[in-house]
Amino acid sequence: MHPNPAFRAEDRARHIEFARDRAFGVLAISDDGAPLISHVPFLLSEDGAVADLHLVRSNPIVRMLCGPKVVRIAVQGPDGYVSPDWYGVADQVPTWNYVAVHLTGRLELRPQDELRDLLDRQSAFFEDRLLPKAPWVTGKMSDDALARMMRMIVPCRMQVEDIQGTWKLGQNKPEEARIAAADNVPNGFGSETGQLAALMHKA
Repeated sequence: MHPNPAFRAEDRARHIEFARDRAFGVLAISDDGAPLISHVPFLLSEDGAVADLHLVRSNPIVRMLCGPKVVRIAVQGPDGYVSPDWYGVADQVPTWNYVAVHLTGRLELRPQDELRDLLDRQSAFFEDRLLPKAPWVTGKMSDDALARMMRMIVPCRMQVEDIQGTWKLGQNKPEEARIAAADNVPNGFGSETGQLAALMHKA
């Protein structure tokens, strides 16, 4: 996360809204060696206090969850390279603009009988975005196929204790320079550069 206060001014509510909308991030937990990571979809409660997710039973992270463990979920938004030439201001250097929110808290395994409800809630959350397509539901699977799939995964819940976000969108530049860079970002490279440009225009 970028330490510059100019990029950390957004409030907790915006961080929560961003993370709830993205609903996908990198789960990290410390081990004796390098941290273990897993890319996971999750459901974040409206108040940001709880994140529900599931993991494949064979995931090494599951073996660490003999009790609640401190973890972090990094939620990445749009990002892109910014060339100094785009600012129209002298003596600038290249940078990378981005949005990211980190959720930190304690992750624990939940009872297996909670898994079906979690899967139903997750699929409903994502399928709702595909309307007017008829939503996919677990009831479309045969009982045997669903049972086999559910034996391979485990439900987890994270009690979120801290939420930090960075919105590095050129706020430390004069407005004209920021807008000029935003106009060029979609022609550069990164991820979702069109969305990044829109956020830079509003910063």
